[in-house]
Amino acid sequence: MNLRFSTQLLLFVYLAAPGFFRAQDVSDVSPAAQTAIDRLATTELTGLNVPSLAVAVVDRGKLVFAKGYGLADVENHVPATADTVYRIASISKPLTATGAMRLVEARKLDLDAPIQKYCPAFPTKPWPITVRELLTHQSGIRHYKNDEESINTRHYNSINEALQQDFAKDPLQFEPGTQFGYTSYGYIVLGCVIEGASGMSYPAYMQQNIFAPASMTATRLDDIFAIVPHRAHGYSFDQRGNLQNAVLLDISNKPPGSGINSTARDMGNFMVAVYDGSLVTPATWSQMISPAHTRDGAATIYGYGWFLGGPLGAHAGLKEVGHGGDVQGFSSVLYALPETQFAVAVLSNGDNPKAASVGFIDLARDIYDVLYGK
Repeated sequence: MNLRFSTQLLLFVYLAAPGFFRAQDVSDVSPAAQTAIDRLATTELTGLNVPSLAVAVVDRGKLVFAKGYGLADVENHVPATADTVYRIASISKPLTATGAMRLVEARKLDLDAPIQKYCPAFPTKPWPITVRELLTHQSGIRHYKNDEESINTRHYNSINEALQQDFAKDPLQFEPGTQFGYTSYGYIVLGCVIEGASGMSYPAYMQQNIFAPASMTATRLDDIFAIVPHRAHGYSFDQRGNLQNAVLLDISNKPPGSGINSTARDMGNFMVAVYDGSLVTPATWSQMISPAHTRDGAATIYGYGWFLGGPLGAHAGLKEVGHGGDVQGFSSVLYALPETQFAVAVLSNGDNPKAASVGFIDLARDIYDVLYGK
């Protein structure tokens, strides 16, 4: 049987089975809204042909829905739940940025200081790079050269080890502060900055200052050697569109930018903590979701760890912010409408590029419309 067909068949079997809505899932919406969200999620699942997805919804600052759909492990027929652990890829960046801004609030980190003040391991360049420029992708540090470079198989045991990669030695692509240039490598350096400013390792700092305060009990840095309960298996597609196991990938080389694992429930809890001020003050949150400007005063499509443009703009007259994530075997989106303290996290174990760029954003908008009767 074609794996693409069998995956969809198994999805419908699990949806129809008694007790499919499991104790791990969260639903504090009306039965009609729950049914509508289920329909939207399953339509998205089959339309994008991903094995599973998990959805968390925050409304008015409260986690109101969290549920999994499809199969976290196709080979063993393991259904996804709200507590399935996924690689969240680049939506690691809002988490890391929040960690950095907590240090700013504690006056341990100066946004306009040269990064070598906190991260002397990063080589000096012809122009100084500030912490602010790292956060807002204006550092000039390059992104991946090609798709092959993004497929790392070496295991790195620390941020300092990760700084030994070629990107750190390469010349800057532009003078810092003069333009926007998205870079996951820049956030590796930001992790080093966090270590220098906090006096803690990046994993320990994030656990103590972000994951624990936000009740993100299953969130951790990805580790291919660790035994991780409820971890999803990653999948991709061959040239004929058939499901296959994703390529082997070790993302210990870039944890601050792309290497965090989490669940839908935990990402919902993260947004609850952002909205209630448990992680950063409302003033700092407002700064993070405002456009950063280049030296000549031009606004960019990025704030401090959050996209404000590209496929995002406004929905139902409300400002949209968010971040997508796409790594081999996984796709994700974190979407927010800050004015109503609304947010949706969508995590998946299929690497369909349309998911992280458009599909999951549209799903989040549709869920808002369901809850608000649009």
